[in-house]
Amino acid sequence: MFNHAIVRKPCKAMVKGLTAAKLGTPDYALAQQQHQDYVVALRECGLQVTELEALEDYPDSCFVEDVALITPKGAILTHPGAPSRRGEVDCIESTIKQFFPYPDYIDAPGHVEAGDIMMVGGHFYIGLSARTNRQGAAQMISLLRKQGLSGSMVTMSELLHLKTGLSYLENNNLLTFGEMHCHPDFSDYHRIEISAAESYAANSVWINGTVLVPKGFPIALAAIQALGYKTREVAMSEFQKLDGGLSCLSLRF
Repeated sequence: MFNHAIVRKPCKAMVKGLTAAKLGTPDYALAQQQHQDYVVALRECGLQVTELEALEDYPDSCFVEDVALITPKGAILTHPGAPSRRGEVDCIESTIKQFFPYPDYIDAPGHVEAGDIMMVGGHFYIGLSARTNRQGAAQMISLLRKQGLSGSMVTMSELLHLKTGLSYLENNNLLTFGEMHCHPDFSDYHRIEISAAESYAANSVWINGTVLVPKGFPIALAAIQALGYKTREVAMSEFQKLDGGLSCLSLRF
């Protein structure tokens, strides 16, 4: 069960954020509305939400998931693979320390963005991507072991982040997209395959029995509901334009 979430409001500079989506420039006013509804959804799931102010110097800073990993045992501040995002770590450090006074850190030449990390119980799958390298993943696994947890590296070639193509919904249920459909690391899970047409919905989020699902993907929504989950749709169109998904917008613990 989760009790808290940390989010950061989108900044006006988000229109200059990193993206390969080719879906157009985000509408800042609409992004604000969607972010506000996202916070409402978190609260509906029973979370106390800490809202951080926008950072105009960092266009992608609303995607707080990438700059820290919070586990059941502590916090680890990352070292993002995208150079333009590395300053975000310093900007969130004091907030993390309010909850976890002694966080651990990933150091160069290691790179980690926590959008590449999926938690299943006490184990953490770490995707190797353009944003997370082997040195960073090895550091992360070492720090997880220090906390009494475990981690493993996942090879992949098609996804921006691991959780672009995976979402663990608890109870052994795993949403998958693309190369994750048949990935051997996840053969023991009940895999719900999300089609290419609705691939964005592969990033959905389980919170205290409810699954947050991006709005506008009815087939994925029905598949999740068929598993017996309560669902809550959240409009995400402006964040999708920046390659950001539902999990990216919060740290949940």
